[in-house]
Amino acid sequence: MAATGVLPFIRGVDLSGNDFKGGYFPEHVKSMSSLRWLKLNRTGLCYLPEEVAALQKLEHLSVSHNSLTTLHGELSSLPNLRAVVARANNLKNSGVPDDIFQLDDLSVLDLSFNQLTEIPRDLENSKNMLVVNLSHNSIDAIPNQLFINLTDLLYLDLSDNKLDSLPPQMRRLVHLQTLVLNNNPLMHAQLRQLPAMVALQTLHLRSTQRTQSNMPTSLEGLGHLADVDLSFNDLTRVPECLYTLGSLKRLNLSSNQISELSLCIDQWTQLETLNLSRNQLTSLPSAICKLGKLKKLYVNSNKLDFDGVPSGVGKLSSLQEFMAANNNLELIPEGLCRCGKLKKLVLNKNRLVTLPEAIHFLVDLEVLDVRENPNLVMPPKPVDRTAEWYNIDFSLQNQLRLAGASPAVISAAGGGASPRDPLARKMRLRRRKDSSQDDQAKQVLKGMNDVTQEKNKSLEENGDQKYGELNASLGQTRRWDKSLEKPQLDYSEFFMEDVGQVPGVFVWQIENFIPMQVDEAFQGKFYEADCYIILKFCFILKVPFESTDNQGIVYTWVGRAADPDEAKLAEDIMNCLFDDTYSKQVINEGEEPENFFWVGIGCQKVYDEDADYMKYARLFRCSNEKGYFAVSEKCSDFCQDDLADDDIMLLDNGQEVYMWVGTQTSQVEIKLSLKACQVYIQHMRSKESETPRKLRLVRKGNEPHCFTRCFHGWGAFKTPPA
Repeated sequence: MAATGVLPFIRGVDLSGNDFKGGYFPEHVKSMSSLRWLKLNRTGLCYLPEEVAALQKLEHLSVSHNSLTTLHGELSSLPNLRAVVARANNLKNSGVPDDIFQLDDLSVLDLSFNQLTEIPRDLENSKNMLVVNLSHNSIDAIPNQLFINLTDLLYLDLSDNKLDSLPPQMRRLVHLQTLVLNNNPLMHAQLRQLPAMVALQTLHLRSTQRTQSNMPTSLEGLGHLADVDLSFNDLTRVPECLYTLGSLKRLNLSSNQISELSLCIDQWTQLETLNLSRNQLTSLPSAICKLGKLKKLYVNSNKLDFDGVPSGVGKLSSLQEFMAANNNLELIPEGLCRCGKLKKLVLNKNRLVTLPEAIHFLVDLEVLDVRENPNLVMPPKPVDRTAEWYNIDFSLQNQLRLAGASPAVISAAGGGASPRDPLARKMRLRRRKDSSQDDQAKQVLKGMNDVTQEKNKSLEENGDQKYGELNASLGQTRRWDKSLEKPQLDYSEFFMEDVGQVPGVFVWQIENFIPMQVDEAFQGKFYEADCYIILKFCFILKVPFESTDNQGIVYTWVGRAADPDEAKLAEDIMNCLFDDTYSKQVINEGEEPENFFWVGIGCQKVYDEDADYMKYARLFRCSNEKGYFAVSEKCSDFCQDDLADDDIMLLDNGQEVYMWVGTQTSQVEIKLSLKACQVYIQHMRSKESETPRKLRLVRKGNEPHCFTRCFHGWGAFKTPPA
């Protein structure tokens, strides 16, 4: 301090961490006439040194973590003072001078962690105040006049006080960006002021006794709100007002009583962090898989069990942290291992039996916590090197994106109802061949053609002219699939030997260019997007045309939305397999003579509207082919080809759980699969107590109708692949 000649040019001094209790504060500080900021943190001050009053250009004063009981010290004589930070002292209301709020430039006030019982008097007079932090005091009320003039506030922290209500004048804070009200007993506060704070970006309401009844009905106008904390409250479900916040990036709902999530969570398209720990969740909805920007997902200490994590979780391509400790997880879906950016995976304190083999493909994984899973057996590391293919996106949406499709087309390709929706599944099985599918196919083909032309151009530029010309000539020929030599198919193998020999009505549906015999119970139920072959054979046929012995009539019925190629195939099969001794006719939908067609095949059937089993149908594969026993769920739209002969399958149709046993399964697999069935049934009993499942054993070749109807395109002639 001896070099006083240069002191006037110093802009700031940090004297934090000294001990000035003995009155040794350097008197030469008052000579620093150009001083703009002064830090006296952790210096043991009990009062402000008188030298501070001489610093006429001082703008920022920080005296945090001291033993100050008062700020009196001629602060009001500092005309340029902009910020006063006096957190963590022993200040009471009497120690805050009223006159500092007359300073024109005062914009930052931090009096947090003190002993205030009231809002400082005359604070409302600071018309230019931008930042106010009064957290961690004992303030129990906010005067109505406080926010009359503080309309320019950007940051307000009133957390950890004793507030039980908020003044209606808070709606004047239209520029406020951050509002922190944590740990206040705001049980009766309805927060009706929030929708008016249109600039709000951060809202923290942790431990404020929030319930479904004291949350605002709508926050639709808060288009900038990105950070919301509602943890440690009494919410039983996600407040509806949150679903309209499309700008959310961080949402903390931990330590509540939430038991389920709505499918509306897919509206949080910008969400990066979601904390649902310490709730009552038994499962996560499939809609969570649409949060493409989600980086951190925390679901610790819930009740997640057998199917708690959706199989489509692999779509979370940005996921870096997934924490699901202290749950009831027995398995995790293989899709989680497709999250290639995953760095932290915490699954301790669960009931895991094993992990997917693909866990070894997570090359960026830094933390894997699977402690306290007593029955866990880690899968062996695969010997083949297939990891580089694992995360390639073969989805239609990605192919359309590569082909340059518009966002609307890509969105339409990825949208739709839940795969377990019975109506949606039926529509997938019987959907119209509409133009939108053709448009999507054209987009994909266009993209492939563009890539080919680009490669040809590159080859020509590099001198490989011959190869380029060859590809160009191929591009000018007809479509590749038209140039293939197609083998002649013998469709007679799809028809029983006694067809045309036994009296009765027989119906085949053309499905994927293959005739599939229709069960007798479904004859007469014709879908407009399909074609059917109908054979009526009898020894004496009574309809209004001439009867003959051993008469057979064959129809080809074509739905109005049927594929023309399938219709032509059905007519060809009819003509090839049935000679001139049969009466043959092609009938288009809507042109059927009532006394000739519907009566002839046994009348038109009423369509079955009871499709509840489609809503519940789930198929699981049990196998130990990789050296350890694993249970994995198949896709929802499964077919007969999914029943491999060396596997055991578990089928749930909502009423029974069928254990389907192939002919090449081992006794070990049967025992382990039986245990898996029991675990699943017990799980579903606790989850859906109103529909307890029964266990049924089904062997290959003896499948009942209630089993086969859950499979797309079931046919008696099919042999499941070995």
